[in-house]
Order: sequence, then structure tokens, then C-alpha cells
Amino acid sequence: MNLLPNYENAVIPIEKFTEYALDSEVQEDKATAFDRPLGYNRDNADSLIANIRQGLSKFSATAKGDSGHGMRYEVIMTLTGPNGKTANVLTAWIFDKRKNEMRLTSAYVDKKRGY
Repeated sequence: MNLLPNYENAVIPIEKFTEYALDSEVQEDKATAFDRPLGYNRDNADSLIANIRQGLSKFSATAKGDSGHGMRYEVIMTLTGPNGKTANVLTAWIFDKRKNEMRLTSAYVDKKRGY
């Protein structure tokens, strides 16, 4: 299995969730997609981050090429939310050459792969 390089130290900014993905005023579709199938919202964003972090050691990463800013990766993981239901979550990452760090760039419930 090809795990995300340096996944143990990957940076997952909480603001990606509290100010974007789980904020229904900013991203209603994305927030609903996390809340309905998994039970994640702005109030439990830290639990979602912990769940994603745990998933990095269990699911393969796929290299998506270097955008000029660093190598990009995708990790699709099956997560179980606080409501006990499971869904596939696609996470996107970049190895930021300038900062020398692996960082989450996007995360969403992947409806194409089912939930």
C-alpha cells in the first residue's frame, strides 16, 4: 500500500472545515454532504480531522502530479462518522515545496463512490 508521504506530520488546517467545508453559509452542499451521511458539522470538526488523520495510515495515496507548487496526492478513505454511518471521503493533499510540509487542500464526501 502506498501511504501518503510523511502522513504522520501532515498539516490539516481546522479552518478548512470550520470556515469552509462544514460552514453551511459558505458551502451549503459540501456541509450538507458531511452532515447527512456522517454527522459532521462545525461543532465536531476536530473529530473529523482526527478521523481523517487516522485514515491516512489505512488507505492508499495516489500521486496526481506536480502542479509546480509541489506533488499533489489523493487519498480516498471510508470514514465512520459520529452517527455510526460510513461514507467515502476524498481528501486532496499537496507537498508544499516552500514550507516542506504535506498539507490538506480539500476534503469532501465522494457521492460517486457511495455513502
